[in-house]
Amino acid sequence: MAPSLTFLFIRWWRTSSIASSEVQIDDNCPCQVNYPNRNRTHSARGNCGDRKNSEAKMSGGAAGTANNLLKILCIHGYRQNAKAFREKTGSLRKALKKQAEFVYIDAPNAISSTDNDENVDQLGWWFSKPNQCFNAREDSTFCEGYEESVQVVVDAVKEHGPFDGILGFSQGASMVSFICSLQCKGDSRFSFDFAILVAGFKSLNSMHDSLYDQPITIPTLHVFGDTDNVIPKEMSEQLLKYFVEPQTLGHSGGHFVPASSPQKKVYVEFLSPYVERKLKNS
Repeated sequence: MAPSLTFLFIRWWRTSSIASSEVQIDDNCPCQVNYPNRNRTHSARGNCGDRKNSEAKMSGGAAGTANNLLKILCIHGYRQNAKAFREKTGSLRKALKKQAEFVYIDAPNAISSTDNDENVDQLGWWFSKPNQCFNAREDSTFCEGYEESVQVVVDAVKEHGPFDGILGFSQGASMVSFICSLQCKGDSRFSFDFAILVAGFKSLNSMHDSLYDQPITIPTLHVFGDTDNVIPKEMSEQLLKYFVEPQTLGHSGGHFVPASSPQKKVYVEFLSPYVERKLKNS
């Protein structure tokens, strides 16, 4: 007996409903940018995973749609990459989801891997010794990869900007201090309103001396840990004297980006004037 029209309609409706319920959105898509005429391909990965938070309206009027979120460029540390740094700052992104969105980029200088880190894309912003070596605690007259790194930041600003602020970790924080200095010296390629430097340090490379020869006036928040054995607290504190009225955030931990409740409060307070200004101008 041929099936009734009612039966066929019910079967079609159930099939369509199941198919619709299985549609998923990939929130982890990378925003890939290929820069020509380089020795390697650099990627500027966008904050696609935070799309839902960016598009949602914020409660209480504290923030609005994605257009009202601060846009922050993120600079990873030595032997890291954009993907790894994004993963390591998951707690920070969650804590500041109502204030900011983050864009992560790769450094241009590849570091030779060892037997213990196979298949890990380790990158750096500059080398202080030949053979792709870097030591933040040693004086040096050798500098390689710095100019290429500045250009990567310039390209990221062109491709993904404008940015409200810039954040860096460890060697990346030192790189951020260079960018801030260049901006204060009149480099029109950069126009950041603020910077956050986590476990930053003054470069001991003589090639960077000119970047510390005048006060850096960009508003900054400097974050450092009491038990940081990679970049000791004292090195981060030494960097403060090159900035005008820097704000600080100390924590009891080591070499990482802190994002627990006490630190979240400081981040939010630091960012609040820029969030309010962006809301006012939107």
